[in-house]
Amino acid sequence: MLSSAPIIAPPRWDLPFELMYDASNFAISVVLGQRIDKLVHVIYYARKVFNEAQRNNTTTEKELLDIVFAFDKFRSYLIGSKVIVFTDRAALKYLLTKQESKPRLIIWILLLHEFNNEIKDRSGAENKVANHLSRIPHEENKAHSLGVNESFLDEQLMIIQEVPWFTYIANIKAIGELPSNFNKYLRRKLINDAKHYIWDEFYLFKKCAEGILRRCISYEEGQEVLWHCHGSIYG
Repeated sequence: MLSSAPIIAPPRWDLPFELMYDASNFAISVVLGQRIDKLVHVIYYARKVFNEAQRNNTTTEKELLDIVFAFDKFRSYLIGSKVIVFTDRAALKYLLTKQESKPRLIIWILLLHEFNNEIKDRSGAENKVANHLSRIPHEENKAHSLGVNESFLDEQLMIIQEVPWFTYIANIKAIGELPSNFNKYLRRKLINDAKHYIWDEFYLFKKCAEGILRRCISYEEGQEVLWHCHGSIYG
């Protein structure tokens, strides 16, 4: 499949995108495509080698990190489009639909809910390309490393440079988690501020005047909203 034409195809914006991914012990991979006449047309292949800390993650955390990597890598394709994510991990589907989770995973899930995604089943046997990409042998000390160079200006892969401003409040409302580095005064203030917020299915809303609920968004999302409202051809 990787050596026969057509290798990749341009995207069609009237169709949903499909993400197929896999994680091995040392790398993750993802395939972005679209289904046309029941056949998957691949748009992009991507692979990322874990650093030392990421290799210590659980299998489920590696799989979720794979999805975060995919949505970050293909953001320009996926934002505003329907995205179907195929997975063979029941634990991952549970994680994306339930509120019980670690604070770190909550942050990842908040980022994923920026997109219009749907989780569907797919067995590992039907995910051969992504499985193969994640298992290509990797030698640490070779100059031609297969890992993605994270210093590229246009790439922001596998890292969250800046968490949303409302992360602490979201953690309180979702799982009752308080920041361990906050003193008694800051914790009391945070708990008091959280009274004005509502947590609903991975979205945080603020209760404003006249009973209006407004969804909390990150600074980056806010800039995009402002641009679409005032800077685009529709503004």
